[in-house]
Amino acid sequence: MNTDWSVEIQKVFKSFSYAITGLAHATKRERNLRIHLTITVLVCILGFYFSISVTKWLIILLAIGGVISLELVNTALERVVDLVTSDYQPLAKQAKDVAAGAVLVYAIIAVIIGILIFLPEIIQRLT
Repeated sequence: MNTDWSVEIQKVFKSFSYAITGLAHATKRERNLRIHLTITVLVCILGFYFSISVTKWLIILLAIGGVISLELVNTALERVVDLVTSDYQPLAKQAKDVAAGAVLVYAIIAVIIGILIFLPEIIQRLT
């Protein structure tokens, strides 16, 4: 027997399945996302190796989540632009370039965060 709440729960689970399908699709087809995910694994290994604090983990996770989320949004925007036009359009190129620029800015910030968190740990181990 379907009650109102069970229907809503089914809808929520269905929306999660769409999101997981999107993640899987982007991971298979987007080189830059695979690069970000590989770096994520390496950063997590470093985090465990250096036993970084919970606060540092939170900062790292926000940086990782931001980069990956922006990469996914960039991919979605590229798909929509490609759907709208297959011809070269200056505004379409600008939209793609600006979205890619947003990923680049956040990725640079994430690298700086990583350096600020891990460089002191590395220096401490070396001395």
